Amino acid sequence: MLTGVVQSGGPANPQTIPGASVTIFEATADQPSIVGSTSTNGEGRFEINLDRDTSERIFYATATVGQSIELVTIIGPSFHHILSSGITANNAPAKDVDQALNASITINELTTVAAAFSMAQFVKDGMIGGDAFGLRIASLMNENLVSASSGGSSEVLLTPPNADETNSLRSTRSLANLVAACVQNIPNALTDLFALTTPPDNGAPPSNTFQALVNIAHYPANNLAGIYTQSQLVNTYPAALESMPDAWTLAVKINNTGSVEMLFGGPANVVFDERGYAWIPNNVIQGTPVSGAFAVVLKPNGKPADGNPTAPWENPSDLPKSPLLKGGLFGGGFGVAIANGEHTKGCVWFGNFGWGTAHYWPCNGSVSLFSPAGVALSGDPEGFVGDTLRVQGVAVDQFNSLWMASYGNGKVVVFLSGDPQQSRYASVPKGYSPFDVAIAQDGTAWVTSSTGLYEYTEGNISRYSLVPVPGAFYQVSRIFSQPLGRGLKGLSIDSQGYIWVASGGEDAVCLLDPDGNLIGTFQGGVNRSWGGINGPWGTAIDGDDNVWVANFGQMTPGADYTSSGITKLKGANSDTPPFGFNTGDPISPPSGYTLPTGGSQVLLANGEPLYGFGKEPSYSPLMRQTNLAIDQAGNIWVVNNWKPDFDNNVSPETGNPGGDGIVIFVGLAKPPAKLRPAP
Repeated sequence: MLTGVVQSGGPANPQTIPGASVTIFEATADQPSIVGSTSTNGEGRFEINLDRDTSERIFYATATVGQSIELVTIIGPSFHHILSSGITANNAPAKDVDQALNASITINELTTVAAAFSMAQFVKDGMIGGDAFGLRIASLMNENLVSASSGGSSEVLLTPPNADETNSLRSTRSLANLVAACVQNIPNALTDLFALTTPPDNGAPPSNTFQALVNIAHYPANNLAGIYTQSQLVNTYPAALESMPDAWTLAVKINNTGSVEMLFGGPANVVFDERGYAWIPNNVIQGTPVSGAFAVVLKPNGKPADGNPTAPWENPSDLPKSPLLKGGLFGGGFGVAIANGEHTKGCVWFGNFGWGTAHYWPCNGSVSLFSPAGVALSGDPEGFVGDTLRVQGVAVDQFNSLWMASYGNGKVVVFLSGDPQQSRYASVPKGYSPFDVAIAQDGTAWVTSSTGLYEYTEGNISRYSLVPVPGAFYQVSRIFSQPLGRGLKGLSIDSQGYIWVASGGEDAVCLLDPDGNLIGTFQGGVNRSWGGINGPWGTAIDGDDNVWVANFGQMTPGADYTSSGITKLKGANSDTPPFGFNTGDPISPPSGYTLPTGGSQVLLANGEPLYGFGKEPSYSPLMRQTNLAIDQAGNIWVVNNWKPDFDNNVSPETGNPGGDGIVIFVGLAKPPAKLRPAP
């Protein structure tokens, strides 16, 4: 049996709603199916007997409160899932879920906000449906925003590094107040809400409050001032925003590696395995120039991997524990990739760059390999060396060969079929050092290079192929090269073969056609706004072939990047939304999508201030970024690689003060077209 309550407001001061129509849906690939329905009694409560309580996808509940007012709560893949998270109907820990007779949920404005943003990429005509794996990931992220049981804010949002270290907690309350004004029949609240949340370019107005919130999630910079003003009509959810945001985005910040002894210190990149786990290389020991000898694995909800299942689809015998140790890990750089070989499927490669001088670097260079369970398959202290020296970007091709940007010796190194004993290489143009690698659909590799890590050095783009050689199996050959930009870093290839390159020294993203011809250069910078582009380092392609950009800011003395944001550009595919934009046009606002403070200073996971005790406090939860990645629910995982103040904690040996974790923008992007298979 499922029990619950429909109310306006959270646990502290709820106003229950009698006579609301409650429906329980199971999300499917298309239209959801109804598994139960009823109405609330005079106390706003309901009970529903259901024919099943588990799903390969997810369940969700809707409550219709008068005309056009719809509230939603995401339940998840099981009705008892809300109990297994440790919360019961009376807010007591559920010690034995199997013995729990009932599951209980709350449906209110705050649960509706969480549902709209977490499920933003799965809502069509006001109904939730789509890929099973993506829906499950989205339901886990929903739990980071709200408690389905109590209808209050989640513990994740209520505590550091969230709480008032970011504005997301307050933003959820402002958006909940936006809907509460409609529930409480404030004059014109509903009609004004629908007008404010009608999509731009003659889009259809929403038909209910849930769709209105989904529209805000899809167009977070639309009608900012009007929506903010409307959110102040009631104070049902107190401690909301005190000033207008630059966009209505919601983000969850993560700074826990699984060990307070090994804090995040310059996370560099993110790659997702087929279970949705995030594998993250780490630069340094936090606050020092010394290379970190660990990597981080986070669950699909951002919590540190602890060897225990988070969701019903996970195999409990094959789960990693974070942080990862051994295997030659040392000063992880930009490189991380998933293997796809017959015997290495799901294994993870890490590139070891090694920060500082040779004093900190114990061997020539290397990559490390870990099993899906987090077991080191490469040895200590070297890892797999081959012909590498200080590896940055890595990529796995269609034949499981590992391509590496060997920064320290100017080589593009390949382990044929992922075998370190079959190492081949070709040099990049003389004087350049490679940084990142991306594999095209034909199996060739595009490589960015510059004359140094500094943003303002000369750049080069080159292309490599594996060529059959008698007696040698294959050799690596450079088949294309040309100068391009300054301080080139990350690159991505879209579904049509177009190449998007971050040129940090130009404050630009460069677009090349599949043959390497320059199509356009899209520039931002501190004096010219282009969707927030500012010293870009990394790029990612979403499911609409649009381009997302991670911004590092200016690498100059005195620069303090306290307004960090991510950028969205219109891609080269004219057949995908949004329409009415030209290729390269900014979709994000001039600021980019930022994460402002809620008023509290940024703290590390051990409770220390970001810059240390006795130093100027930081109020910038989103920092200098090296890359971002999009999961199968459309959540964008952004790495805080450097601290905002370029001069603070900068070592003369490394220039890397080490950022503090990951920021996840919830439901902001179309999931990548290549779906991860559901187990």
